[in-house]
Amino acid sequence: MAWYNNMGSWVREKLNPAQETISREEGNSLGTDSPSSFLLAFQKLETVNRGTNMIVSACASLDFDIKDKISDANSGMRQKSLYNLLNFRPNPYQSAQDFRINIFTDFVLEGNIFIYYDGAFIYHLPAANVQILPDDKTYIKGYLYNNITEFKASEIIHIKDVSSTSIYRGSSRLQAAARSVQILYKMQAFQETFFENGAIPGIVLTTDNTLSQVAKEKTILNWSTKYSPKNGARKPLILDSGLKPSNLLNTSFQEMDFDLSIKAHDIKILKALGVPSLLLDGGNNANISPNLRLFYLETVLPIVRRYVSAMERFFGYDIDAITSNVSSLQPELKEIASYHTTLVNGGIITPNEARVELRYAKVEGHDELRVPANIAGSAVNPSLGGAPKKPAPTA
Repeated sequence: MAWYNNMGSWVREKLNPAQETISREEGNSLGTDSPSSFLLAFQKLETVNRGTNMIVSACASLDFDIKDKISDANSGMRQKSLYNLLNFRPNPYQSAQDFRINIFTDFVLEGNIFIYYDGAFIYHLPAANVQILPDDKTYIKGYLYNNITEFKASEIIHIKDVSSTSIYRGSSRLQAAARSVQILYKMQAFQETFFENGAIPGIVLTTDNTLSQVAKEKTILNWSTKYSPKNGARKPLILDSGLKPSNLLNTSFQEMDFDLSIKAHDIKILKALGVPSLLLDGGNNANISPNLRLFYLETVLPIVRRYVSAMERFFGYDIDAITSNVSSLQPELKEIASYHTTLVNGGIITPNEARVELRYAKVEGHDELRVPANIAGSAVNPSLGGAPKKPAPTA
């Protein structure tokens, strides 16, 4: 037991000496830094909703392949159990698709995923209600859900997005587009108020005659009754005694629709999410395929790799996303297959080594390197090289 005690002291000595300061700077309880307006934007703004849906649906559509890192008597059973957990039945109450949609929606809107593992099943914890409790010695002491339920650090799988302010908690991808989101809100509010007011800009009524006070009030009342202004609508103004009106509005109805401005802010929001704006334009465009491939390579797969990395660390298995059924990634898969075929035929790796890289099972008898055959012959002596000579026929 002496070696065990020595090892324990070694581990204590090798802990991060700055962790106590880090935990103190980060605070005792780290909650969400994503404003509720992002959740409202997902419900109210078409671009936020569609862009988020595209990312979530793409991430949730990928299944996962499970390989053993260390084989033992029970590894096959545990591997099958994890395969079912990730691909078919995460818990008794949700399908794999429902579970993935929930966690990846949290990742996009909140920048974090929290998953509880009870020893048999995995459950989604809404990220907005989870607080991270830093530890002054190790890293994380635990998690607190809704200020009531406490979880041990060993019970929670946490996946975070990039953050410039915290090493514990990720930031929402909409954080960078918060200004565009607020501007779109204001545009929508202006349009709604404008049309609820009868779509009538501030106007001036003129007359060449001098009206009595009673006549003015009666005219205003009749006008107000007819056009029913509400929610802050202005009353019409009557000028008499030769007064002339000034122009109150130089903007056309088409400009009030804010089409160009809304499109510009939509593109900014999609950029922050990581969705090429061309994919939302639709139509018969030759650039859709390369943009769709870019969407998977630069947005979807990096998110899925974060999820895979967290699962590998927690469960201790070699996990990878199955992308062979994604049509936009077929050119990449073809290049990967050609690359491994070249290595095998060049005698650099064995066929089984290539199969392992491509996540196929080994085949017996394919553990030897292939020696490349010189079928072109020699420029100096044509008798050297060439096709293998056939044995002479027997009489």
